[in-house]
Amino acid sequence: MRHIVFQDPDVNETYDATRSLSNLWESIRVPIIAPILRIAVYVCIAMSAMLFIERVYMAIVITCVKFFGKKRYTKYQLDSIKEDLEKNKNYPTVLIQIPMYNEKEVYKLSIGAVCGLSWPSDRLIVQVLDDSTNEALRAMVELECQKWMENGVNIKYETRNNRNGYKAGALRDGLKKHYVEDCEFVVIFDADFQPEEDFLWRTIPYLLENPELGLVQARWKFVNADECLMTRLQQMSLDYHFSVEQEVGSSTCSFFGFNGTAGVWRIQAINDAGGWKDRTTVEDMDLAVRAGLKGWKFLFVGDLEVKNELPSTFKAYRYQQHRWSCGPANLFRKMFKEIIICERVSLWKKWHVIYAFFLVRKIIAHWVTFFFYCVIIPATILVPEVHLPRPLAIYLPACITILNAATTLRSLHLLVFWILFENVMSLHRSKAAIIGLLEANRVNEWIVTEKLGNTMKQKFSAKAARRPRSHIRERQGPFLSSDLDMLEQSYPTKDDDADELMKTVGFNVCLIEYYVHRCQECSICFSSVLHNCTASPVL
Repeated sequence: MRHIVFQDPDVNETYDATRSLSNLWESIRVPIIAPILRIAVYVCIAMSAMLFIERVYMAIVITCVKFFGKKRYTKYQLDSIKEDLEKNKNYPTVLIQIPMYNEKEVYKLSIGAVCGLSWPSDRLIVQVLDDSTNEALRAMVELECQKWMENGVNIKYETRNNRNGYKAGALRDGLKKHYVEDCEFVVIFDADFQPEEDFLWRTIPYLLENPELGLVQARWKFVNADECLMTRLQQMSLDYHFSVEQEVGSSTCSFFGFNGTAGVWRIQAINDAGGWKDRTTVEDMDLAVRAGLKGWKFLFVGDLEVKNELPSTFKAYRYQQHRWSCGPANLFRKMFKEIIICERVSLWKKWHVIYAFFLVRKIIAHWVTFFFYCVIIPATILVPEVHLPRPLAIYLPACITILNAATTLRSLHLLVFWILFENVMSLHRSKAAIIGLLEANRVNEWIVTEKLGNTMKQKFSAKAARRPRSHIRERQGPFLSSDLDMLEQSYPTKDDDADELMKTVGFNVCLIEYYVHRCQECSICFSSVLHNCTASPVL
């Protein structure tokens, strides 16, 4: 008996299409794909070797600095300089600028820390540059400034009718104020930075001793590095930047990129370089390069740390990395010719700025990570005709990774996660670098990095200290934060940030119990509290 087999026409079409694609791939793999991939491998190997040589060079320099270098000042020398200043009453006038934009969660922290700096009050001017678009928040910041003014601090609250130039525009306009004419130095702190009381005593003496010094840069210390895995991985990357890249630049060429905050500038150096420019999203690096080309020297003080906050959400971190990757590439395009024809700096310094500072660290480092490790190496599996040397495919990237991670020993056990994280971010960074080089869309996109402050940390630190880290209430932290934010946004309070309201109706206790126990009684209590908050507000 003959069997009749019915075939699905869709299956046949799919099979035919797959077979056609397979035949097409076989026909172009050897004559077309393999040569192109082989060239890409050679190019990526060359870039990887450039990055490896740069990392080894910096490792050698930083080793020499750590073991054979001498600190410019000891504590006793700094105390001696302080005594001389006090004896002669020859204090320079210092301006401190705090640019901010809708920094509701952190403005009190930065203003309070800056107003607490140790320096003669008649020689210190604090300038709060508020570009906030929220009128209520502007009033809160101005009220905070008035409070410190009543305590004897010479603090100025400055606003603008527009946000032209963003941060660079605010800093530029701030230096044009009439009361800045007598200032010799300017210190810049972003809104989430909290300097220690002796910050000025540990930076100004360097500038007083060396008139050729234009910038003194301090290191960042991250208050929320242990908040989540992402912040730990960020710390690993930034620790390498400060411990190695900044230190090497300071020790060899007296040049490095200004980090935009936690630095002291000689105002004469800023004016000599042409002032703040808003042509890129890295106005800090732009100013540093122009000042360096004018012959000004920079100093990095690695043992002086200033507390600040890391982005704790991936969205905020991605926007920040786009700006940090696109801006330098765009600046390199704009200043390449200017660096080449500059006659005031040595050939070695030109080479350092063009090759090491811009090309290798700001462009090639991103491209190698993405194109070589994430694209080319996996592609060679599909094209066996392309041979990839094992030392270059395995050992070279491993050495680069170890050199990068060696500065944060406490996070070495997170090395695998850091590699995966960097590979993911390399896509965004590579794309941003290409956008900067080509001046494509989003080249001047400026999105202020979201800051959360330590509000929630203060609210729950007492309870968290009594419980192990694995307790359920810590895992419910994000839910608590979101609900508190929801209540605060839905309830119009003034300067209290809903704290007084929560204390009045017992909201904190009920909300915590609701999430921890999830019992019916607490659910009823929680609903009752929300009802009471809406029905009978307390101002």
